[in-house]
Amino acid sequence: MKAIADRDRCEGLGMCEAMADHFFEVGEDGYVSVLDDTPGEEHRQDVTAAVDACPVLALSLQG
Repeated sequence: MKAIADRDRCEGLGMCEAMADHFFEVGEDGYVSVLDDTPGEEHRQDVTAAVDACPVLALSLQG
């Protein structure tokens, strides 16, 4: 699984960080950064919840 952030879509709302702060962070610039773009399978539920929580669809998962 690979976590991908589209910084052009990101509005810095922070839902991803609230759901999975070990994997996503909204920086001082107001945009999301992926802290670990290849989380282990044991983290799929948390990462998927964060992706699903993004109201502007700036996050996605491959694999």
